[in-house]
Amino acid sequence: MSERRELYACVHVQEFPAQALLRLRSDLQGEPVAVLDGQPPQELVCAMNTHALRRGVAHGMRRLDAEAIAGMRLLARSPQSEAAARLVALERAAKFSPRIEEVSASTACGFVLDITGTERLFGPPERLAGRLRADLAAAGFRAAIAVSANYHTARMKAAATRGIAIVPGGAEAVALARLPMAALHLEQEHLETFAIWGIRTLGELACLPEVELIARLGQPARAWREAALGMRPHMFQPIEPEFALREFLAFDDPVEEMDSLLFVGARMIDALVERAADRALALARLTVTMKLEGGAAHELALRPAIPSADRRFLLKLLQLEIAAHPPQAAVLNFELNAEAAPSTLVQLGLFAPQTPEPSRLDVTLARLRAIVGEDRVGSPVLEDTHRPGSFRMEAFAVDALPAAQPDDKPRVALRRVRPSAPVHVILRAGKPTAFRDRDNRYQIVTAYGPWRTSGCWWSADAWSSEEWDVLATRQDGASVACLLACDGAGNAWRLEAFYD
Repeated sequence: MSERRELYACVHVQEFPAQALLRLRSDLQGEPVAVLDGQPPQELVCAMNTHALRRGVAHGMRRLDAEAIAGMRLLARSPQSEAAARLVALERAAKFSPRIEEVSASTACGFVLDITGTERLFGPPERLAGRLRADLAAAGFRAAIAVSANYHTARMKAAATRGIAIVPGGAEAVALARLPMAALHLEQEHLETFAIWGIRTLGELACLPEVELIARLGQPARAWREAALGMRPHMFQPIEPEFALREFLAFDDPVEEMDSLLFVGARMIDALVERAADRALALARLTVTMKLEGGAAHELALRPAIPSADRRFLLKLLQLEIAAHPPQAAVLNFELNAEAAPSTLVQLGLFAPQTPEPSRLDVTLARLRAIVGEDRVGSPVLEDTHRPGSFRMEAFAVDALPAAQPDDKPRVALRRVRPSAPVHVILRAGKPTAFRDRDNRYQIVTAYGPWRTSGCWWSADAWSSEEWDVLATRQDGASVACLLACDGAGNAWRLEAFYD
């Protein structure tokens, strides 16, 4: 059996600060854009797109010089946007190989993939490189890809090309011969030494005798010559890709219109849904964080009833949430974080009636919350307290667990009266014997109690209650079983519930 040959694919994303900002800004794709880094007024150009390069923009150009170019758009560098874009690029690369090593340097983002043995999955290296580049382009990245059996050859070739380069086995030295000495990232002192010698390309370096080269420049020169020949070894150190659904965009000018926020939010939701779908997941929760002028932060939370991958539905929820809780100042940046969960699929019976779509329920609940308030819409949840009728409202969610099957045992239902009705109670020896509400008079036949509870004496919400279960007859002869409660603080009796 022949030994399997190592194979590496290097992804090189040039001008990454500019690409990270423009991938979510389709309105700027056709304009010349330069990215500035540093503290004003000493800002310098660190990255640009192709349109700006054609206008004469160069790295290290001062802000004033860049502003003098007609039609130039200047954006501030955003580390948050670059971090979010890096995760997106890493997730795209991880679809083709689980073994990835990061080789980002300066303003370029790069990854080397170990694609040894992937021919059965993706075909020959040419096809894999084409699919990988197309997948990155769909995410908004213009990347160069080089494939080689040597790790360092793939790195240097990818940084020197603008498309796809396939280096055949044994032809590494030929593929690298025309690359400049700067491809080795040497110190300035060594570059000057090679320039004095007249060595300007890797091909000229590879022709130097090894022994004499090492004698003059030391052992590091051996590694440089091996890299120029495409023979330098490397110990691959893969990283563990982090799966985090996060998108970030910093605006160049403060934004006040909701339409602008929704335009950016739509692009972010599309990207998050697509990334979650690659792992057969849907979005279960979205958190929107907006930094406002003045330093304040505005946070919103979207909680669909069931995990959803419907872009239009999630955008509608975002629109309703921003309309219900608008930011109180202009927005400086917009961040969207999502939590993923498996998609919930429900198998309906053949003759079961069609149920409403969960997305319609979420939209209806969002509109109701905007009308009546956040704490008045949702699912009631009992609180861990002895206080009668104490509950809180939580966001509505569909429970995936099967409902418990009812048994045949007889049960007594307690039907609460909301709100409880005030009654006038007649006591004898501290025990209720009759009571009267607004319409009827009741004679108590049997009374069980009292059951006294109290709590929260240390706060303004203190409560003290005395409850009686009574069986009474109405003035027309009808029998009722009910619950009477006396508020110890106000000495007021109320009809709380009926037993059915």
